[in-house]
Parts: sequence; structure tokens; C-alpha cells
Amino acid sequence: MADRRSVVALDPQSRRWTMAAAAACVLPLLLQLPSPLGLLIGGSAVAVASLSWRKPLHALVRLLLTVALLAAVITLSGTHFGRDTGCAILAAMLAMKPAETRGVRDARSLLGFALFAPFATFLLDQGPVSLLLGLAGVALALMALLRLTDIESGIREAITTRDRFSSVGRLVLLGLPLALAAFWLFPRLATPLWGVPERTLARTGLSDEMAPGDWIDLMADDTPALRVRFFGTTPPTSQMYWRGPVLSDFDGRTWTRGRRTAGLPPATVTRGDAQDARWDYQVEIEPTERRQMVALELPIEAPGDTRLGHDHELFSPRPLSSLTRWRMQSSPPETFEAELALPLRQAALALPAGSNPRTQALAARWRSDAGTDDEAIVRRAMQWIRRDFAYTLSTPLAGRHSADEFLFDQQEGFCEHFSSAFVILMRGAGIPARVVTGYVGGYRNPIGDYWLVRRSDAHAWAEVWLDGRGWVRVDPTAAVAPERIYDTLDDRRPGADSLFGRMLGGDASRLFNATDWLRQSWNQLVLGFDADRQSRLLRPLGIERLDGVRLGLLFALAALSALLWMAWLSRRAERQRDPVLRAWHALERRYRRIGLGREPDEPATTWARRVARSGAGSADELLRLSQRFSNWRYAGRDEGSSRAPRRLIVSLRRHRPSPPHAAPPGNGEYR
Repeated sequence: MADRRSVVALDPQSRRWTMAAAAACVLPLLLQLPSPLGLLIGGSAVAVASLSWRKPLHALVRLLLTVALLAAVITLSGTHFGRDTGCAILAAMLAMKPAETRGVRDARSLLGFALFAPFATFLLDQGPVSLLLGLAGVALALMALLRLTDIESGIREAITTRDRFSSVGRLVLLGLPLALAAFWLFPRLATPLWGVPERTLARTGLSDEMAPGDWIDLMADDTPALRVRFFGTTPPTSQMYWRGPVLSDFDGRTWTRGRRTAGLPPATVTRGDAQDARWDYQVEIEPTERRQMVALELPIEAPGDTRLGHDHELFSPRPLSSLTRWRMQSSPPETFEAELALPLRQAALALPAGSNPRTQALAARWRSDAGTDDEAIVRRAMQWIRRDFAYTLSTPLAGRHSADEFLFDQQEGFCEHFSSAFVILMRGAGIPARVVTGYVGGYRNPIGDYWLVRRSDAHAWAEVWLDGRGWVRVDPTAAVAPERIYDTLDDRRPGADSLFGRMLGGDASRLFNATDWLRQSWNQLVLGFDADRQSRLLRPLGIERLDGVRLGLLFALAALSALLWMAWLSRRAERQRDPVLRAWHALERRYRRIGLGREPDEPATTWARRVARSGAGSADELLRLSQRFSNWRYAGRDEGSSRAPRRLIVSLRRHRPSPPHAAPPGNGEYR
């Protein structure tokens, strides 16, 4: 026999509620997918819902549409399966689900699957906007489910949206204490039990290779890369070089990480004793899906369980798939790898045979002029760049001899061109050199007193090895465009290119500061609440650190309190909603305590007369109250004015029974 729910049809209003709630659940997930993918799935959902509004699509049509959409998702995502691929497939399946939604059971199935979408969103982003959109979707889905329940129960009278919203609000209030207890007190693990799959579509950011012209998209990305809070002395902006991948191998076009340094211990570094040149800071790194970290040059030691590479790069033991926070210390070196081993020297001098002949010829002449003075060659190159070169992002694609084209033909470009050509020139002159990538500078948010480094602050500079000093940082781009490096141009203020920035005449810094501070606060209070912070939760109360046993006991106590709260609210929700009836039932209970309770089938006035026969001292007043209640209950609920029910409630609440002189036969207790 067919399930009755499968044949209960959806009325137009219920269908609209169902589709709107499902769309609200999927929306935050679509916003986290790449724009082409999100638009494709969203457009497909709208088209399918429109085509199947009056009657379901044919099974063959549904099958063809589903296969076509899945093929498009896989094509745009690639063959590697990751978190974003799985989330995109989930969204695609939800986009096809309206094509077979006919009755109440189908609608409930659609809403049940749609509730997975807000939770899948948190695999891609844990920001406050995603949370608010997800909560809105869940609330609408619960309201739609309540309406479907009313249809199944045969309730056809109109229930206002306000009433449904109030019901959902009570459900949320019911479970909120338990959810908060679990978030704050459930013992957290320092490391997860399982890994989270990486994302298929890589985000813009630093990578293990660099070729001139490849960073255009990265330098146009103003999204945050990291936020930094300094404790004590803050370094000048000109010293804020955030060290990332060090690239030593060159194949004629692309720079990659050096193979010979892999697995070697960190190079020897000597530092000065000046405390004002030692920076103590906390860095919050946005998710990158890579193990590569960044730190202010040069990190003194690797924080936590991270690893310090030979070139003083920092690596996380796991891909940075979520926001991470690290406490670090850095200081500029006096010497950095003062003794360079022969294999490493050869790697830092290697150039492909026959590449960039004009650059190598120029380097040979400079070496002949300078003799053994390497620093004179470095100074000569910097003077040439400062005199004849210009900074611009509008450059043609590099050809086979990229350094020749840049140094002798174009003489304009951005950091990739400057650093790559400079290192090639130095190597041609016999000076070991390499490319270092990372970020430079930053923007200080005055609201939160922290520094924001954006992906558009990505930068590439050079390091040359000088006798007695080791590796020395040289930034050829800064010689021609210091304003690009140190963020002093007004058109690089945060938010200047946004819609609000243009509406405000290019100055949206206050709005940007406020919104980014809110996001940073969210990161600090919610996303950054890890096992270490949980163990120090009660430090303000004098408890320095909580172990797992104490946390478990606290959680058990809080969970028990939350369950009692839920039970009390559930019991309270079962009481009569009408305040007049609630006051009348309370009056009945007071009389029941003295043995004069009303029988379930006994009218109000009949009960009042029985109380009067018992000799109770308050019988006359009870007779008047019962008559007023009967008039309100059965005569249109109108006592002559809109305030009459309120006066009746007050009178019922104030009335107190007086015990009778002698108990009547039959005490009127409920049976």
C-alpha cells in the first residue's frame, strides 16, 4: 500500500516555502564555490524549479540534466576529488531535486537533503557571513517543515509566518545551551583524529615556483593572507618582509625550490644582541591548502610542531586547510650561512646553457671592471635599475630570454621581472644568488591595532651571497618603486576599489577597518578557540589550566543543566497558550489543594455553586469570576472593552480560596 504522505499534494504556498527554504540552504555553499561553478549550479536550480513547477519532469529528462550538470562540475573542478568537488556535487544534486518534488514526502526529502548544504559550507569557510546565511537557511527549512507537518495533520487554517518563526525560535532556544556547553567545554584534541581532504581548485597565493608574468591574478587579489599582532616593539614597514618559498633552481623560464637543500638542517645564523631588533608577534594565517608558512625575516625558531627548512622557510606538518595562529619571534641576521658548501654554491650559480646571452655578456664585463668586489657589482646593478627602469603591471608575456627582454628591451615590469632578471645578472657575474618570495609591508588597522597583509602584497626579492656576511637581502623592485613596496599610495588603501569605496570617493577605509576587525575578532573568539585556549578557560577564576578530567566533569555538569533547561522549557511549552485559560486553570489548582477541585466535565458555574454549598468563604467571589469567565469563553470573549481580558486575568490571579467549615461529601478531586 502506498504511503499516504507520498500522495498528499503540495499547495502552491507550501511549494514556494519549500523551494525558498532549499535555496536559502544552498546559497552559502554556492558563494564559496568558484564563480563559474556557483553560477552554473544556481542557474540550473532556477531552471529546473521553473520547468517542474506545474508537473514533474520526465524521468529521462531528469537523468540527462543530472548527467550533464555532473559532467560540467567535474570538468570545471578537474579529475582530483577534494572538498570543493564534493560540495559542488552536493549542490548539483540539490539543484536537480526539485524536478521530482510532487508531494509532501518529496518536499520533506528535499528539505532534509538541503540541510546538509549549510554544514558542507563550513568545510570551505568558517566565517561569520557563512554562519549567518547558514542559520537563515536552517530557520527557513524548519519553518517549511512545520508547514508540511500541518498539511499531513490535516490542519488547513492559516498560520502566520510570525507564529512559525516563533516556533522555530523556541526550538533554537531549546537547544542553544547544550550547543554552547559542547563548544566551550567538550574536551578538544590538540590534533584532529582524521584529515580533511584538500581543495581541488587551488586558491591564489604563494607557490613553489615562479615565472615572470604569472602573478597578475595574485597581485589583483585583495583578500587577507595573514593578520599580525606585535607585542612590544613594532618593526618599521620597510623591514616587514614576510619570508615564504626560497627558489634556487632555474630552467630558463621558471624558478623552483632548490632540490639540494631538501632535508638539510637550518643554515647557521648569527644575530645581534639589540633587543629593539627582536620582534615578538602573533600571526594568523588564512587557509592556503599548503604546508608553506610565512614569517618575518628571519624566524628565530620554529613554533609548535612546525619545521624550519635549510633556507629558514617555515613548514606546517599539515596543509593549512583552516585558520591557524602561531606565536613567533624574529630578528634580522648579522650573518646568514657564512660558509656556503660547494654543492650549494654551484646550485646558486647555475644557469641554463645559452640562455639570456646579452645579460651574461653584461655580467662578464661588470665582473672584469669590478675585479673581486662583489658588492660593487650589486651597487652598480641597483643604480642602473634606479636610473632607467619603471614599475608597471602591464607587461607582455616573457619569451625565451626573459632577462634579456626585461633588462635591454622593456625596462619595465613588476617584482617577478626585477627579482628574476637581477638574480640571473648576479649569477652571470659569479655571485651566488636566489629568489625569495613572500609578502612585504602591511596595513595597520587602527581599530584592532593589528597589521593586515593581503594577497596583493605578494612580493619577490633577491638574496645574494657575500663573503663574510652570507646571504644578504637585495630588493631591486624597491629601487624603482618604493611606494609599491611600502604601501604609501592612497590608491592602495583597503577598500578603495570596492563598490562602497567608489561610492565614498575612494575612501572606504573606516568601513573596511570595522568589517575586518569584526572578522579578526571572530577568528580570535571562535575559530581560534583550540585545545590550549580551552584548557585556560578558567584562568580569570584562578584556575591556571584544566586537564581532560576536569573539562569532562565541567561538560557533564553543563550538559546536565542544559538538559534540565530543555525539559523545563518543553514542559512549559505544553501549557495553555491563552493567558486567560492559563489563569483559570491556576485558579482551579488552588481550589484542588483544599479538596474543592473541579471535575473535568463540570461547567464553571456549576462548580462555583458546589463550592458555595460547601461553605467556603470565597464562594461569592468565585461565582462572579466563573460568570465572567463563562461570558468570555462562550459569549464572544468580549466583556465590553479591549482591556477586559486583562482585568479578568488580574482578578483570576488575585483570587484565593478560603477553606470550608466542613468538607462536603465528594472532594471533587480529579479521577
